[in-house]
Amino acid sequence: MQLPDPPSDPSRRAFGQTVLGVFAAGAGNKVLAAADSAPRQEVERWRAAFRALQTRVRDKPLIYLDSAATTQRPETVLTALIDFYRTTNANPGEALHTLARRSHERYQSARDTVARFINAASSDEIVWVRGTTEGINLVATAWARSQLQAGDEILLTMAEHASNLLPWRLAAHHTGAVVRFVDVDDEGRVSMADLERKLTRRTRILAFSHVSNVAGFINPAAEICARVHAVGARVLIDAAQSAPHVPLDVQTLGCDFLAFSGHKMLAPMGVGVLWARREVLASMPPYQAGSNMAHAIDVDGEQLEEAGRKFCAGTPNVSGPVGLAAAISFLDSLGRAAIERHESELSAHGLEALQSVPGLRILGPRTPDQRLPVFSFVLEGRTPPEILRALDYEGIAIRAGDLSALPLLKRFGVSAAARASCFLYTLPEEIDQMARVLRKLAIRK
Repeated sequence: MQLPDPPSDPSRRAFGQTVLGVFAAGAGNKVLAAADSAPRQEVERWRAAFRALQTRVRDKPLIYLDSAATTQRPETVLTALIDFYRTTNANPGEALHTLARRSHERYQSARDTVARFINAASSDEIVWVRGTTEGINLVATAWARSQLQAGDEILLTMAEHASNLLPWRLAAHHTGAVVRFVDVDDEGRVSMADLERKLTRRTRILAFSHVSNVAGFINPAAEICARVHAVGARVLIDAAQSAPHVPLDVQTLGCDFLAFSGHKMLAPMGVGVLWARREVLASMPPYQAGSNMAHAIDVDGEQLEEAGRKFCAGTPNVSGPVGLAAAISFLDSLGRAAIERHESELSAHGLEALQSVPGLRILGPRTPDQRLPVFSFVLEGRTPPEILRALDYEGIAIRAGDLSALPLLKRFGVSAAARASCFLYTLPEEIDQMARVLRKLAIRK
């Protein structure tokens, strides 16, 4: 199937424009000059906002390299949560008592902040959910079960997190649709050639991760969306790993749905966002029913709320969106370009440091181009749990196991891996300390 050339991907371009210098393939090559990265004093100032980083583990300073699972929270986010409960705690209501009105205002302000963050056409397109997982489940239930039928095809990639696999398997079970998988290359990048082969007129939706939680590669989201739309199908982007790092513009990306979690980008646990085009939301039946998602509720009927509000039944989690809005404001205050420069340096530095460990194999791209500082790896002669325990003993927090992405790990020829993941508060010497422990572990095998 011959498709027209798609538009360039704004998320890849925006990230790439901040990476200065020439990318080099081999270990030991310096990718960024020191002057091009965020100044050391600037990163130290960022770190000062995170009191949790002062924690000690076995009387050693905490080195937190598990941000792809959940980030630490800055004081401004914690203050926003406390302030809400101290001064504004009430079920929100636009025409009720003073606290209810204040709560409504903060709730709506958070919705507006998120809409600006992803450049939604309207804040009405924002659906509050508990996280990426619930957002995907909402689409796989409310949209899929009303739109799919036997013989339709759902496309996923081999790099998907379990939260973007199991909901679609359930949708297929309930509708008779078929789940098919697009392959990835040896470094975890979505195979555009295989995507083109798998796309047919039977394809109804492709759901894919913008950034793999294992490989860290930034997939060409706009290009993928254009190819999928060319066959008349919908696209859902799992932005759980990209939202904290990569500027998102849903209108330019061209997706139909996008979901992300607050806890991976400095906000509280238990809050996330599903965005969908207004016309798509209008075609979907409610996901849950109860108060606040309808009005004029009587014994013989009700009037559903419009757009995203149709999917928010029950008493809302107002403090979660308030915390998410505070997290977005914090990120904006630091300057997204400065954060990207720092994370680009961390990507290059981490690849170089890890490739210096004897017997260590990085899973995913081994060059920093279009990559985030997420490093999954295996170490010859050591199991991932052994690696985790050895690092934890030195106060270094990582993750290990199947990383909720077993199909991708099997594609890499393993069933478990260790993962170190960085964020804006990570220092290069923290990665160096991890590499020193890993080198000792490799020698003692």
